[in-house]
Amino acid sequence: MTANRKSEPDFPKARDRSRTTSSAMREPPQKPFFGPETPKLDPPERPNIKPWRSVAKAVSWRVVGTIDTLILSYLLITYLGPMFGAPVAQADALETASYIAITEVVTKFILYFLHERAWSLTGWGIAFRNASHRETMRRTTIKTGLWRLIASLDTFALAWFFTGSVATAASIGGLEVFTKLVLYFFHERIWARLPFGLENHRQKPQANA
Repeated sequence: MTANRKSEPDFPKARDRSRTTSSAMREPPQKPFFGPETPKLDPPERPNIKPWRSVAKAVSWRVVGTIDTLILSYLLITYLGPMFGAPVAQADALETASYIAITEVVTKFILYFLHERAWSLTGWGIAFRNASHRETMRRTTIKTGLWRLIASLDTFALAWFFTGSVATAASIGGLEVFTKLVLYFFHERIWARLPFGLENHRQKPQANA
């Protein structure tokens, strides 16, 4: 009887040994090096920004910017011209201001379009909320400052060419830095909420098993 009991297999101990062996063979879980493994935790893909969105933004900003340049140029040429020894009649001041504003429509439209296309190539400063695209305040601020530098240099060059006065040109270019910084910032914030020209990547529907 005793011999038979010793020869019987001990099933609970065998199971415990198998569990210990399988757990020992398992490697401890490691954190992924290149991002979360769960698809829900992956950030959504950056939407494609179509060229016609950049064109529409360039047109809308050009309307706002040209009106601002026209008003500033007229006022500064009229009131600053006599201070620098170059009195200008009101009719001539309006004509010169119109030349500056009309010419910058072409130059700044091209510059703005290239500026927008360059920024559309980077996803820095873009947040995704509720499956929608949003530009962060930091991105808008950096874009505003960079564009203002480019545009003010263009305005200074055009004003210098049409007025012949470096002081007047510097006054026009310098004053518009403040007015257009505010206008451009709000222009960017409005466009940041418009989905026009944005193509989101949609996940392919899974086939029913």
